[in-house]
Amino acid sequence: MKSKKNIVLIGMMGSGKSSIGKILSKKLNINFVDIDRKIEEVETINISDIFKKYGEEYFRNIEEKLSLKYLNSDSSVISLGGGGFINPSIRKFCKKRCLSFWLNWKNETIIKRIFRSKKRPLVMGLSENQINNLIRERSKIYELSDYKINCDKLDKAQIINKIIDIYENKKN
Repeated sequence: MKSKKNIVLIGMMGSGKSSIGKILSKKLNINFVDIDRKIEEVETINISDIFKKYGEEYFRNIEEKLSLKYLNSDSSVISLGGGGFINPSIRKFCKKRCLSFWLNWKNETIIKRIFRSKKRPLVMGLSENQINNLIRERSKIYELSDYKINCDKLDKAQIINKIIDIYENKKN
């Protein structure tokens, strides 16, 4: 029996939440919501500019409002921003109404993907060591997800199939 719960993808920036979410939603024939894209649509500027212009606190407030709005739907794949699950309100809602999947990668893999990125305001100007610390801190919270997918030895199709297997065999 297929679950009506939302599938929520969590993990560090650069973990593939958006790309995996798009494919996953097509395979399951359900909606896909990328919270970061929704924020950019509502604000009509990109996330880097939101951080520069208004600061992180402003961004986090919008992130919480939009995340809770979309998490309140049924049968969607939702890609949270890297910091979304860190927010206690978002996390509590996910735990209550959704199935959360942590796309977990080795720190080196994430660092390679996001180091010196101009699109990732939280890590711009950080050293590899500082990014490593951020990953370590966030991982303590990501551990609270319903399911952890260790992605390093898997391709996208294998990651997606693991999520589908769990989702479709989960009773409401």
